[in-house]
Amino acid sequence: MNKFKYYFVLLLAGLAIVSCNKKDDDDPVVVPLRDYQEQFNTDNADIEEYLKTNYITVSANMDVTFTKITDPATQPSVMSYLNSPTYPKLLLREIPYVHGITYKAYYLVLREGSGTSPMNTDGVVTAYRGEYLKRVDATASEPTHLTTTLFEEVVYPKTSLDLFQTILGWSELFPQFKTGTTTYNEDGSANYQDFGAGVLFIPSGLGYYAGSSSGGTIPAYSPLIFTIKLYDYKRLDHENNGYSSAGELVLNPDGIFDYQEDLNGDGYVRDYRNTTLYPNPPANPDDSDGDLIPDFLDHDDDGDGYLTRFEITKPTGAPVTGLSLYYPYDPIGDNPATPNVDETETWGVPRRPTGELTDPTKPESITNPRLFVPEDYTAPGRLRIHLDKTYPYQKN
Repeated sequence: MNKFKYYFVLLLAGLAIVSCNKKDDDDPVVVPLRDYQEQFNTDNADIEEYLKTNYITVSANMDVTFTKITDPATQPSVMSYLNSPTYPKLLLREIPYVHGITYKAYYLVLREGSGTSPMNTDGVVTAYRGEYLKRVDATASEPTHLTTTLFEEVVYPKTSLDLFQTILGWSELFPQFKTGTTTYNEDGSANYQDFGAGVLFIPSGLGYYAGSSSGGTIPAYSPLIFTIKLYDYKRLDHENNGYSSAGELVLNPDGIFDYQEDLNGDGYVRDYRNTTLYPNPPANPDDSDGDLIPDFLDHDDDGDGYLTRFEITKPTGAPVTGLSLYYPYDPIGDNPATPNVDETETWGVPRRPTGELTDPTKPESITNPRLFVPEDYTAPGRLRIHLDKTYPYQKN
């Protein structure tokens, strides 16, 4: 499921796709992309029919099986759990602006999880089973019906998957779940308990739409169904210089994690610059300087001409704690996994200094700055220097 999101977007950027059918012996038939709203309506109808005609069986380890209902009195449909006060609980998330429409995506929560939630650009450690949903046309002996086909399954995940590089359905729905607790065996293998578990029902517009997965495993315009177990997540920092010739993201992080650049605190950061994906984007609440580059991708968050990495570098004479040359966003404690090394960082990213002038007889300037005082590093709600256009002072 570690597919590049921008690869998915590029699949949608074309105005048409070419069919294998031919008008004559030489010319291929050009088939326009389907209308996003019409395709969503079709996908949503199929997903809702699936939810109404199947019931679930859930094991103690949160493995789930879907079965066609034959006895409605004893086999409650998945749809019957919509907005249930207890688990299982079927919920509906609205996702606006994508392709100029508002998508709806159902997700079934079998267990929320006892830990914390990732944000939509974190890396997730997850077991999952992916299937695509297909409507089979009626025949003389059988009416039209829905089928599911397995295309991918990971039972024992070994690495985290970057939600920023996966399909939109994953990045929008995984933050609705929480992790659990993890213990480790002597051989280093992990034991996961109380993890979040559920099922994601993803319309094709939040999946691969007119494209397909590698190898053509998933047909175009297929709604997707993923059963997931969210074991853990990894905080990521996504500033980058682009992609390599091999399609790999070239990272050049600014030292501030994505979740710390979620300015409105909703658990989501987005890049609205792609006009195919967001033809009518809203104002971005996570863009400090209004340059259309969201902070989680912006090397100069406040647009003052100084890179964020430069501004959070500990200057000469700064309080010396921890091993890093850079301030962490907030103070951090010692890592118990490394008892012989003290990583404690007492000071977080400071605000603009408020202490005495270096030379009280001269006006404040880039050559005569104020001194930092302890409160500059610790004051709650302070405007940190990498978001403050007035610091460092601009030269004339």
